[in-house]
Formats: sequence, structure tokens, C-alpha cells
Amino acid sequence: MNTRVPALLITGALLAATTACGAQSLDSGSSDAGTGAQPAAQVVLDQAPAEEKAADVINAITPDKDLAAKVPASVKSGGLKVVSSIGYPPMELWASDGKTAIGFDPALARAIARKLGVKYTLTDEEFNSQIPGVLTGRYDFVISSMTDNPERQAKITFVDYVQAGSGMLVKKGNPAGIAGPADLCGKTVSVVDNGSSLELAEKYDADCKSGGKQALTILKFAGDTEAMLQVSNGRAQATITDYVVAAYKAADPKVGVDAVTLEGTESPWGIGMKPDNTALIDSVKGALDSLIKSGEYGKLLAAWNLDKLAVQSAVVNGGK
Repeated sequence: MNTRVPALLITGALLAATTACGAQSLDSGSSDAGTGAQPAAQVVLDQAPAEEKAADVINAITPDKDLAAKVPASVKSGGLKVVSSIGYPPMELWASDGKTAIGFDPALARAIARKLGVKYTLTDEEFNSQIPGVLTGRYDFVISSMTDNPERQAKITFVDYVQAGSGMLVKKGNPAGIAGPADLCGKTVSVVDNGSSLELAEKYDADCKSGGKQALTILKFAGDTEAMLQVSNGRAQATITDYVVAAYKAADPKVGVDAVTLEGTESPWGIGMKPDNTALIDSVKGALDSLIKSGEYGKLLAAWNLDKLAVQSAVVNGGK
């Protein structure tokens, strides 16, 4: 995950001019002339950036008026405040301008905001700051390739949006011969601190010790980019990460790494919210179910070549 401590606020363009600019209003513009009533304020929905692979899909999403009517008042007035860690492609990455977030997680957050008929902002925070930010109300939800597990469920409530497994990155050609967890005994492994990769590394370390083999040396880093760098510079023989990210990195010949699948590690990733914010949880679940039913969710996944991560419905706290 990204290590930036200063948060960079990425605000969707508020195209308040005309619909000719591509903006879409939740309010169709019904007139209250002659009634003495003030017309309802129009909500101009954000447009996805051109470099977003799913831009056409996102920009075609229209609000579900039944869902929009049930959105919490704070979200209606202030927009949906989202937090993520940018730098974890293909889930979250920067566009070429270095300041616009694209990838599947920002794409789905934008899609949910449009389905609910609200504006959208996304803040880049390092991974360990995200849950506290949600609990203090600074953010409405976190969507950051975050594994839904019982430990995190004790703090926040998840709406699960994909099912993903873990993998490893090793040097091109796999000179250390690492085909699975048993091959990590006596090796140095780099991971993101306080993430699911650390949990796996600690489990594999315990397995090595209980089997009478050498322990792992575990190097912890605040961000995924730093953890991956340790394989390239030879400090670590492997890094544990999510398989979708490993496969994305391995597909780039300039990186010089191979991806190794970690079988049996599949688990749900969730959109995390404050547990007592039940109206928002219901709204997000409803929006995701609507996107799944309409086929728009599947198109978002396909745009980022992530079809295998699809879930069939929005499940609350499905991680076990």
C-alpha cells in the first residue's frame, strides 16, 4: 500500500455548467415556478477521467432514485468521501498526470457514487491510517484492496466487492526455486506491515519452525511498492502480495519478476464503513447489488481484466 502521509485529495470535476459538458444531474430539472417553492438543488455527477479504462461504463451509469432517496443526509450534502492507497495496480494507480486516481477500486467507488446520485472525492492515505479515518468520520468508506477478516470486522463493517487470493513475486526465472510456502523456509520475505501479506508470512514462518526448518526473515514496509522493491534489489527472495497485483507486475518485462500463486488463500475484499452508519452500509450494499444485477459491475471488472474476482452479490462481513 502507498506510504504517503500527507493526503492528496482528488476531487471529481464538478462540471456545473451544462449537460453538454458530459455532466449528469440527478435532478431532471422539474420546475417549481408559480408554486412559491424553491427548486431542488441539482447534483452534478462526476465524470471518470479519460485514462480510466472503465470510463465509458462509469459515465453511462445513472442514479437509482430509490437508492438515492435513502442516502444519509451528510452524504447527499457533502458527497461520498472515500479513502484508498494509490500505488497498487491494477486496483489503484495514478494516471499519467500523477494526481488522478484510476484503477478498479476508484472505478467502483465512482460507480457507486453515481448509482447513489452523489458527488465523489478520494483521498490517498497510507494503509494504517484508513480504518481510523473511517471511524473518526473523516471518510465515509475505505476501498483499498482490504481483506475482510474477523479482526477488522471488530472495528468496521464490510460490504464485500471481490474475491481475491494471494501470490508471490520472485526474480525473473525464479532462481531461488520458490514454488510455494514450504520453499520460503530460511528465506527473506518482504511484506506490507499490518496487512494480510504479513499474516501469511507469519503463518508460513510458524509452519517452518514447527516442521523443524529454518525460520523466515520477514521485512516489513509501510507500502507495497517498497516491499516489491526488495525482490528487485536482491534483499528479499520473495514478496507476498495479492495475486492480481503480482500478475500485473509480472506482465511488465521491465520489472523482471515472476508471479507465483498461493493456492487456498482466496478471501473477500471489502468496502469498510463505520458499523453504526447503517444507512450508508445499506446504501452501498444496495448500489453494489444494483451494479451487479445491471451488468455494469461485470463491465468494470472486464475493463481491468479482473473478471475472475467477481462476486455474485454484495455480502456484508463475509470474511471468515
